[in-house]
Formats: sequence, structure tokens, C-alpha cells
Amino acid sequence: MFEIRIKTTQRAEAKNITDDVVRAVQGNTGRILHVFTPHTTCGIVINEGADPHVMQDILEALDRMVPSGYPYKHVEGNSDAHIKSILTGCSVTTPFTMGAPSLGTWQGIFLMEFDGPRERKVYVTLIE
Repeated sequence: MFEIRIKTTQRAEAKNITDDVVRAVQGNTGRILHVFTPHTTCGIVINEGADPHVMQDILEALDRMVPSGYPYKHVEGNSDAHIKSILTGCSVTTPFTMGAPSLGTWQGIFLMEFDGPRERKVYVTLIE
């Protein structure tokens, strides 16, 4: 297992971590790549990495579905971040071939920050 640390700069952002993930496993072998974050207010997704407007649209859609200003009961004020984390999930798995994740032409791996800015841990595992 490899650990990478990702610094976010906004309360909500989609940070493309594909290159970080590839660097973390460089020179290692496996057939399946698993990427996981141990935090409850962010997520990991695979989606379009070519046009940044796609991820901005996704963040805005999540804000419409789960607004930060709703009167949630959780006293820390970040219930929306917890709910968005559940919606996006905390891990992704993809085939791993020729030293890289087997992603589609436009796909990237993203850390979805919902309660930043923070430093986040991401664990990357290669499975035979």
C-alpha cells in the first residue's frame, strides 16, 4: 500500500490526482488498482479529466442536491460534506495494465473535497 497526501485549497473542489496515483505505484506490478481515502468529508471518483467544466458542473449539482445552508443537526456545520462523501464514495477500483490505471481516454481519478481546505490522505493499493 502506498500513501499520498493531497492538499486542497477550497471548501469544495475536484482535484485530479491521476498523476499522483501513477507516481505512487510507479515500478510496481499488479492487475487491479484500488484508490481509497480514509476521510468522511471527501470522496474519490473517476470521471472526465479533459474538460474542467465537467467537474465544476458535478460540484454545483451536488451543492443543489445537498445545500450547505440547510439546518442540519450535526453541530460542526459540515453535514453537507458528509452526505456528499456518501454520494461520491470513498474509493474506486480499476484494472491496472502496463504501469498505469486502465482509464478511458477522457477519464481521470479525482479527490472530491467537500470540507476543505485540508491535507488529505489517499491510499493506493495494487492487487495481483
